[in-house]
Amino acid sequence: MAAFEYVAFDAKGSRKKGLIEADTVKQARQQLRGLGFSPVEVEPVSSQQQSRGSKMHKDKISVPILSLITRQLSTLISAGQPVESAIYAVSQQTNKPQAKKVLLSVRARVLEGYALSDAMREFPRIFDAMYCASVHAGEQSGLLDIVMERLADFMESRQNLQQKTKLALIYPILLTVVSILLVSGLLTFVVPQIIQVFEGFDQELPILTQYLIILSDFFKEHGIQVILSIIILSFSYTQLLKLSWVRVLRDRLLLKLPLISYLVKLSNTSRFTRTMSLLVSSGVPALDAMHIATEVVTNSIIQKTVIKAADNVREGGSISESLTRTGYFSPLVLQLISNGESSGKLGEMLERSAKAEESEFEGMTALFLGVFEPAMILVMGGVVLVIVLAILLPIFDMNDLIQ
Repeated sequence: MAAFEYVAFDAKGSRKKGLIEADTVKQARQQLRGLGFSPVEVEPVSSQQQSRGSKMHKDKISVPILSLITRQLSTLISAGQPVESAIYAVSQQTNKPQAKKVLLSVRARVLEGYALSDAMREFPRIFDAMYCASVHAGEQSGLLDIVMERLADFMESRQNLQQKTKLALIYPILLTVVSILLVSGLLTFVVPQIIQVFEGFDQELPILTQYLIILSDFFKEHGIQVILSIIILSFSYTQLLKLSWVRVLRDRLLLKLPLISYLVKLSNTSRFTRTMSLLVSSGVPALDAMHIATEVVTNSIIQKTVIKAADNVREGGSISESLTRTGYFSPLVLQLISNGESSGKLGEMLERSAKAEESEFEGMTALFLGVFEPAMILVMGGVVLVIVLAILLPIFDMNDLIQ
């Protein structure tokens, strides 16, 4: 039985869209006619997903929704429900049409005899390589419910870390934007009105005031062009990032900046160790886990070195020694991985190292933002002070200017 998405008209002529399960397209149309609908389009969900122009190919399920679905599947499977029944039950509980489409399509493939991991691989934009490999390991070991629960925990912890980082960045970004807008507003609207007072004097104005007038005139005449240029440059930058060589240049630059490089290394190595710990703990072989975990490394420079490390492991090297050669992993992480290899508890040691690096990343982010916020306030105060001095200096010299 497969899932079909349909477009039909009811008896009143209203257009209806939805999902229906049937063995064939013909049977799906018959069921719709039995419900009093006149079918217009009936297409298998799986074929829509593989179509390049389809909406499903472009859409993705959000991480919180996917995490909830994974946890619900884990609960139902651990309670003894067959996989296809668990998937159907979860599909009926979700109120997200996209999630329902995917679940019914996966269920249809399972009913056809495919393994759950193989059915999920048809939706790579939703179930990535790490997710599918973990599910496959759970199927092979008979611990699918435990693996699904670990996957849900993993996605929730990663989402929480991302949310903490985003929330921490809101205030400094808002402070920066407000500061720029305030200074621009002063130079464009306030300063010109005040400067008019000094236009009637014959003597030369202070240099600081002259520069302020020039800057104010520039913002007044070209302010809109500056804003449009910033928007165009931002858009152009996002488009250029689609080119691999541009991403390489950006990633190389980030690794050269003093504090930013340390945060980038922590972020990428913690993501790698966390993903690899989940895969190894789920029963995926360490070498396969390394190759899959490289996909979550966002910095292309670090990713290339980790891929080389995985190739060294394939040739017989140890994981800790191969990762040491990259130069991006901390001594603590390397020591824990080495202990895990020698003790046979690699998954546990990888999880400890991931927790340590995530904790350090949160601490460094908090420290960076704690320094940035007062520094931004001081810079803003300094700019305002310069503007005020540029206005007050001619007033202090008022007697000389009048003479």
